[in-house]
This record gives sequence, structure tokens and C-alpha cells, in this order.
Amino acid sequence: MAKVTLTFVKNSVMCKKGSKLNSILNGNCPRCQSESMYINKNPFNILTAAKMHEKCSHCGQHYMIEPGFFYGAMYVSYAVGIAFGFAAFVISYWFIGTSLLNAFFAIVGTLVVFYGVIMRISRNIWINIFVSYEEDAKEKPLE
Repeated sequence: MAKVTLTFVKNSVMCKKGSKLNSILNGNCPRCQSESMYINKNPFNILTAAKMHEKCSHCGQHYMIEPGFFYGAMYVSYAVGIAFGFAAFVISYWFIGTSLLNAFFAIVGTLVVFYGVIMRISRNIWINIFVSYEEDAKEKPLE
């Protein structure tokens, strides 16, 4: 059921190439959306979850726009982490009916397990705030 829902979201109109949601959910270059920004596509591999290409091989977009650029993603990460924690609390406490202590452990476990996902979504949101999609980005590469 979850895979069907996720597939529906990725195939919806809001997630087509050219939308911010496409770049955020897939981790693609925000300018041309042709390739992944990350060296390893698996966000659950903690050792390589944060490793990014220096720039896009299609359009030349540098991902580290300035030194320390992704420090701003920490603020986004806080909000995304709160959303994941709140979802874990709602599922464990209200739907499953666990105690508050077990709900706390569910929140901590969720944040630990989804660390790579939260970090990548935060970086994707942060860079998409500053870089917009250009349909002809491949023809006009940045230098």
C-alpha cells in the first residue's frame, strides 16, 4: 500500500520534471533535474549519505554555491525532523496505543533510522530555495 501511494505521488502532476517537488523528493539537480546530486543514491548508508558531486555533469550547476552553503539546511532539518518525530508519535501513541515512554523510543528510533533521509530532504529543500529549474539548462551550461 505504501509503495503504491509513493509511486502515485512521484507520478503525479506536482512531481513531474520541472517542479520543485520532483527535485526535492528525488535529490536531482535543481537547475536541470537530469541527475542525482548525491554520489550514492542510498540515503540509509550513513557513511556516504552526505557525499555530493561537486557539480552537475549536464548543466554545470555547482551544488556548494558558496563555502558553508548547507549550514542553512540545519534550520530546515530541524523542521523536517520535527515532522518525522511528530509522525512517529502519532502512529505509536494514537494509532498503536503505546505508552508515552514507548512513544518516546519510537520518536528517537525514527530520527536515528531516517537520519540520512532527513538530511538529504533538508539539503534538497535548501538548494531548491536558491536555484530554479531551467528547461534549457543543458544548452546553456554554467562555467
